[in-house]
Amino acid sequence: MKSSLDPAHTTAVLDRLGAANLAFAALYPGEPAARQPVHTLYGGAHLFKADTARRMGELALAHLRRYAPDPVVFARALGLRGADALPDGARRTALLAALDRDAEAVRATDPDAWLAHAVYTRTVKKLETEAVEDFRLDFEDGYGNRPDAEEDACAVAAAQETAKGLAAGTLPPFVGIRVKPMTEELKRRSVRTLDLYVTALLEATGGRLPPQFFITVPKVTIPEQVTAFCDLLGALEAARGLPAGALRIELMIEATQAILDAEGRSTLPALLRAAGGRCVGAHLGTYDFTASANVTAMYQGMDHAACAFAKHVMTMAYASTGIFLSDGATNVMPVGPHRGDALTHDQEAENRAVVHAAWKLAYDNVRVGLRDGYYQGWDLHPGQLPIRYAACYAFFLEGLAAASARLSNFIEKAARATLVGDVFDDAATGQGLLNYFLRALNCGAISLAEVEATGLTREEVHGRSFVKILERRRKL
Repeated sequence: MKSSLDPAHTTAVLDRLGAANLAFAALYPGEPAARQPVHTLYGGAHLFKADTARRMGELALAHLRRYAPDPVVFARALGLRGADALPDGARRTALLAALDRDAEAVRATDPDAWLAHAVYTRTVKKLETEAVEDFRLDFEDGYGNRPDAEEDACAVAAAQETAKGLAAGTLPPFVGIRVKPMTEELKRRSVRTLDLYVTALLEATGGRLPPQFFITVPKVTIPEQVTAFCDLLGALEAARGLPAGALRIELMIEATQAILDAEGRSTLPALLRAAGGRCVGAHLGTYDFTASANVTAMYQGMDHAACAFAKHVMTMAYASTGIFLSDGATNVMPVGPHRGDALTHDQEAENRAVVHAAWKLAYDNVRVGLRDGYYQGWDLHPGQLPIRYAACYAFFLEGLAAASARLSNFIEKAARATLVGDVFDDAATGQGLLNYFLRALNCGAISLAEVEATGLTREEVHGRSFVKILERRRKL
């Protein structure tokens, strides 16, 4: 049958559509395949030393062992699934011994006890091996406003300590600095600190940056602030012989104007465009943001509706753009009111109750973020590190069996699909499932063997691409 459409007209229409489709794909390349840290630990730049990450891990581990000496105490403090039913006394001692001998044997009959044991032991292992995934040397809120000469000296000294850590292999996998905002009052101070720090770092390392080095730009409100900052990054790269784009940034969303502009439009896409491809992430600044929304200090927190709204808008604006999103911090520190080594029984009990309450608050905040698709957040104290990992581990381990079965079945069915039709939707869904395991593996929640139990090979896991997995399996 003869077609009713003119071929030339059809081709012209579809070519125009093709251009629009390609432009859309360029704006929304999908979730990045690179590893995302589960947290960023902030600390004053004046306190940073080459071995800070190691020392934070030691403090975190000591904190955990002091206030939760075994998995049962930890599970109850956090409210893990089935924690209230875990035994005490001799039965508890016997259960913990059995878990230490063969956790998998216990898992079949007591999955809640297995979960408590797995979360605790994997958290301990993480604190022993990689307690800090990301550290940000802070020249903003964690540093304050100081005389220019003092901040100049601190910028150079902090860079030299970073270089020592790079040479010694003691830096965390991700590291960077947070400068002051590009407001009219602080823009020159922000840029001078950036210049001094990066220049001193490159001079001390022979022109080498840490592998995952990010610069956090706080309190952005207008695209012009981001444009100016990135223009200066380009000039700094040229002056120091760095490849174009080597200096990457994160944007901090800390004001209502960063969400909606004066016309009621979302500012977020314009902020990302202004970065010119340098932006790797956007972080919600919980307390500055709620303050900008006129929330009083008593009610500022991660669970406020203003934060939920901001995070949902950030998700809608930045989904599939190739950047990571990060939640904010719990600002209630797990620190008891009593200090010293000669505390009474009542003082120890009061300290434990205060710490456990702060742990529970942080745990619940992290779990809400994970539920909402925020796989990264801030930590402000070494005592929060065990809770960060415990929340992530419980989140991933609770869904491991179902996700394993789903991924295994999905790969089997998708590998038999044709290369046309809905295969691209299948690939997107499959990548989402694969990312679940990659995130869990990266943070230490699960082992490579547990990922391989889904039917994936070691090479496929490290390849990080569901599309490549399908391509390889269709050739077999």
